[in-house]
Amino acid sequence: MDKQLVNGFLACVRQAGGVVRTQWNDAKEITFKGRIDLVTQTDLAVEKLLLAGLPALLPGSTVLAEESHESLDPGALTWIVDPVDGTTNYAHGLPIVAVSVALWKDGQVALGAVYVPMLEELFWAVRGQGAFLNGSRIGVSTEGNMQNSLIATGFPYSFYTEVDQICLRLRRVLLASQGIRRLGSAAVDLAYTACGRFEGYYETGLKPWDTAAGWLLVEEAGGTVSGLDGDYGLGGHMIVATNGSIHDELLALLRLEGAADCAC
Repeated sequence: MDKQLVNGFLACVRQAGGVVRTQWNDAKEITFKGRIDLVTQTDLAVEKLLLAGLPALLPGSTVLAEESHESLDPGALTWIVDPVDGTTNYAHGLPIVAVSVALWKDGQVALGAVYVPMLEELFWAVRGQGAFLNGSRIGVSTEGNMQNSLIATGFPYSFYTEVDQICLRLRRVLLASQGIRRLGSAAVDLAYTACGRFEGYYETGLKPWDTAAGWLLVEEAGGTVSGLDGDYGLGGHMIVATNGSIHDELLALLRLEGAADCAC
């Protein structure tokens, strides 16, 4: 991929993260898209910046962004944007907040970045060229034992419609692993899986902007991304991302058919 495009892209993402930092201590103007689904003035400000900056980098490209989307289906050349992934964290002053941007080109993610501005961590990847954190190449964990694996998860905004399945999966994975973490940002969970901080991550009910950039990060870092019963598709009901070594075992724990466990 053109180096000038990549550098311009990363500069744009950093600029977007700068808006998060600048507004971090401001009074939060919160509105609700759902019972627990928030949007703040910072989401809107970051998205406005990216809506202007990204198409200028690549003439003919479009933008599919969380707060302004009209469809969940990207075009042939589309920037997929989550301006503030972890808005609830942001509203409560928790620094696990990311700007997540990916370029969807010809049916796959070609370029992606997850920027965690309050921790000054910029994860990025180019298809076929590896994954990086602040300029240093990253790779997934080499741990192959589920008992020694740290797993991340999250809960969908519609958790009340599948709370029994969520609790059952949580119980099964918790008992089989070293522990579970719930950070509140799918983009960060995927980035942390890509750099080996987590051995695996799973979640249901995510949208394209939640996973597009992180999906590429994990694969370019040497990991595996799938759905529960096959390939992962953008916006699929469940995403499972791992270092590859524990993938089949994690999938087996997440499949509930015939499970005799009791929900928590």
